[in-house]
Amino acid sequence: MYDKVLVTLALDHGLARRLLEIAQGLCAPGGEIHALHVVEAPYGIAQATQSEEMARQTFDLASARMREKLAGASGVKGHVMEGHVYRSIVTFAQDHGVSCIVLGSHKPGLSDYFIGSTAARIVRHAPCAVHVHRGA
Repeated sequence: MYDKVLVTLALDHGLARRLLEIAQGLCAPGGEIHALHVVEAPYGIAQATQSEEMARQTFDLASARMREKLAGASGVKGHVMEGHVYRSIVTFAQDHGVSCIVLGSHKPGLSDYFIGSTAARIVRHAPCAVHVHRGA
């Protein structure tokens, strides 16, 4: 069992409930569960054309969706941040002393046969144990 579990949530996927259940099963009594969604920072031409208001709306929408996903999940602390997904997750885990990361992975394509590319990067660079749940 782990003292501090981080659940990574892609708010557009239907895995949130299952990932939270897994985190609760892995968390030691009295431990902490944190849920994190990373809003991918725009880059290239998208960054040049996105207004600050548009960025704020995107962040606010992600925050609202996080609250919806965590409704009924008592004791889970929700976090939304902007950045590069895998780097932000690894940094959050390091900065908060996370002992286990729970994340979902999509079904593989040819380029990422075993687990998704983001999941693979997190597994390679995480400072702690990682539990990967293969989604449908």
